[in-house]
Amino acid sequence: MIDPFGRNVTYLRVSVTDRCDLRCTYCMAEDMTFLPKADLLSLEELEQVCGTFIDAGVEKLRITGGEPLVRKNVMSLFRALGKRLNGGGLQELTLTTNGTQLARFAQELADCGLKRINVSLDTLHPDRFRTVTRWGDIDAVHKGLKAAQQAGLAVKINAVALRGFNDDEFDTMVRWCGEEGFDLTFIETMPMGSVDGRPDTYLPLTAVRRDLETRWTLTDSTYQTGGPARYVTVAETGRRIGFITPLTHNFCESCNRVRLTCTGMLYMCLGQDDSADLRKVLRTDPARLPDAIAEAIGRKPKGHDFFEDRLHRPAVARHMSVTGG
Repeated sequence: MIDPFGRNVTYLRVSVTDRCDLRCTYCMAEDMTFLPKADLLSLEELEQVCGTFIDAGVEKLRITGGEPLVRKNVMSLFRALGKRLNGGGLQELTLTTNGTQLARFAQELADCGLKRINVSLDTLHPDRFRTVTRWGDIDAVHKGLKAAQQAGLAVKINAVALRGFNDDEFDTMVRWCGEEGFDLTFIETMPMGSVDGRPDTYLPLTAVRRDLETRWTLTDSTYQTGGPARYVTVAETGRRIGFITPLTHNFCESCNRVRLTCTGMLYMCLGQDDSADLRKVLRTDPARLPDAIAEAIGRKPKGHDFFEDRLHRPAVARHMSVTGG
């Protein structure tokens, strides 16, 4: 699948639910209204859409949410998609999770063919974790991380950099990830959905990297996972740090991704509102699904419109949890 700017679209991020067992302050409102079940694609429909994308050339699938592991029977989808690995057209199947359910599912995920996962964790302080998630228990995440390691899953920690909240922990997180054998990625907060305090907490990662370089030896790396992060290697730990910079360093020129929501809306760009309703096609004329996908890829824009002024008003109205991260 080639978009209008010559980029080969090989990566699909799939939200399987808008629901989450946490309420992270930068991601969603505290009093969220979640979608009725009838609006969501069934797990069988999600499998069909993913299979169509794989047949069209998608090589990497990332399952996201909300929190994907809270969806009932979601492992049936992982098992079905795992069968497309090893010669079935899919090169990688992976997951982004908050880690709270990993103790229960880590081994089964590995059995489905997952090799690595991303775990969102913005702080190592229990009290701060409860504050940013509004009610989370960090012990559940640590148990999940241990289960993931025991299952043989490689773990990358994703941390949203928040001024005045976790900016005094970055050294601690670098050191801890080194000790645990995790890679670490810092993410700039993105202007999506109406949430309180975003301009006050926005922290450019250019400044974070400059500060880290005063204490750690960082060397640019050519390592890539197919996502937007730019990586460095930390000489003192031997691990990698990634930087995802939607505002300070636009990464759209190499974008190979599209995103499918749990309702079947295909977003060709995280930071734009243009979309394609694949649920309607799937439920009225499923034979048209390959053509509908191709038409949507033909509308993929050059890039998003995130910039620092948009911190005061969202670039797009939907919350990150709706689009799927």
